[in-house]
Order: sequence, then C-alpha cells, then structure tokens
Amino acid sequence: MVFLFAINPVSGGKAKTDWEDGIHNHFDNSPNKAEFLYLDGKTDEEELKKKIAQVKPDRVVAVGGDGTIKFVAEQLLDTDIPIGILPAGSANGMARELGIPADVEGSLNVLTNGVLKPTDLISVNGEICLHLADIGLNAQLVKHYQQNNLRGKLGYLRGVVNVLRKHRLLRVEINKGDECIPRAAFMIVLANARMYGTGAVINPEGDPFDGQFEVVIFRRLSFWEILKLFWRYQPFDPRKIEIFPATSITIETHRKAYFQVDGEYIGRVTQLKAEVKPGVVKMIVPQPVTA
Repeated sequence: MVFLFAINPVSGGKAKTDWEDGIHNHFDNSPNKAEFLYLDGKTDEEELKKKIAQVKPDRVVAVGGDGTIKFVAEQLLDTDIPIGILPAGSANGMARELGIPADVEGSLNVLTNGVLKPTDLISVNGEICLHLADIGLNAQLVKHYQQNNLRGKLGYLRGVVNVLRKHRLLRVEINKGDECIPRAAFMIVLANARMYGTGAVINPEGDPFDGQFEVVIFRRLSFWEILKLFWRYQPFDPRKIEIFPATSITIETHRKAYFQVDGEYIGRVTQLKAEVKPGVVKMIVPQPVTA
C-alpha cells in the first residue's frame, strides 16, 4: 500500500525529525511505500489534492495535532481514502480518544496493522469537527494561545490566567428542535469525543462512533467540578456542568462569542448550527483487544 504523510512542520512547536526518521525506518524494510507532503499553511489544500492525484495513496496520514487531522479529513471527505494519525501536535486529543500510542513506533504500527473504523463528524457552521468544538472560555483561550504564539504548558497556563481575567458569561438559547433551552454559561462544547488533548474528560459517555454528539454546558466554574475533569469516575453536578445528547442543534448567543473547532480558532459568532454526520470518515484505529 501507498501511505501519504501530510506533515505539519510547526504543529506542537517542535521539529518533526524524530517522526520523519521513524517513518523512514519503519518503511525501509516494508512492502508498503511512504510518500511525503510538507504543509506550509498557504497552499496546503491545493498541494494535498495535487499530491493525492499524483501518487494515488491507499492511506493519507496526518502528522500533527487535531487541527492537522481536521484539515486532512476535509480534503478526503469525498474520496473514500482512510485517514491515519501520527500524534505530533501540542494537542493530540483525537489520537488519545482513538487509543493511538503517543510514541513514533507505536503509532506507526497502528497505521500498518490497525483496522478501519467509520467515524462520525459534526458539521458546525460549515466547518467539520472530528473531536471538539466550543464557544466561550476555551475558544478564547485558543485564540489567545495562537495569537501570542505561545508554546508548551507554561504558555498554556499564561493563556488561562489571561483569559480568566477577561472572560464573561454568555447568555444563549439552545434549540434542540422539540424545545428551546435558555442558559447562562462560561462555555458550551459540542463534543464528538470524551476529552481534550490535556486529558480533561468533559464528556465521560462520549463516543465518536455512536451517531450522535453531546452538548456540554459549563454553567458555573467550580474548583471541584474542574477537578472531576481529571478524575473520570465522578459524575458532574448538572447545576454546574450539564450534558445532553443531540444529532442536530442551533445555539443563539446574545453577543458575539469566541468559536473554535478541533483546536483551531475560527472567529466570533452569534449562532451555531450543528449536525452529526454518522460514519463519514474512515479512521485507522488499533486492533480491538481480545480477552
């Protein structure tokens, strides 16, 4: 098989030398073939389509974080070509969700020995979301993090402090079709998965293969509820963090809200329209563990 690796050189703020060396070593004595495309953030869409037409890959692999996976998935939606992941970003939430190892050799083994699994996505205001989209607090943090070119845990902490100092509650109406729910919230997450790349579990029952997504409403910021994000077996207090399933939803905000999808800041919005697209992406995932 031919594997095309779409490498994001700046994802995670680190050079991808180890990943590139690992790919070469893995494929040197393999019947499979590796092709490479280096993303530059300018002509990526055109170049990826051109490369796919040229090499006709059996698999395309996103080498980067959640934003890189989102970009690759967008280009492959109508091609029936499966997507693989090498988790080389600063936030690797989707890789973690799918059980893909964080190390080079482990994730490469999944590429060549894994199985294909139809995976849901959420269409949100015309953007595709494989992992998590949100408005409010976290989206504002993503904007601050990207605009100030922050890197690493210290940069993330600086961003948190800055955003918490400025953030205000959002007043929203959430339309589920059969009812309209008014809420005041610090942020609202549309979750196709369980956790952020930090390991914070915001949606304990999340499953990217179940044909639905969850709406997670952070109504209050509580130390104990935030602690539960990292302590998976503790149920949330619904007066503080409320969760309900949906297949489509509309959210109206009373003022412009920061909006991000899969770790990429999109802009400020007053409306979100979201709908699940069941099983439209083929992901390469680890072989199921058998007893």
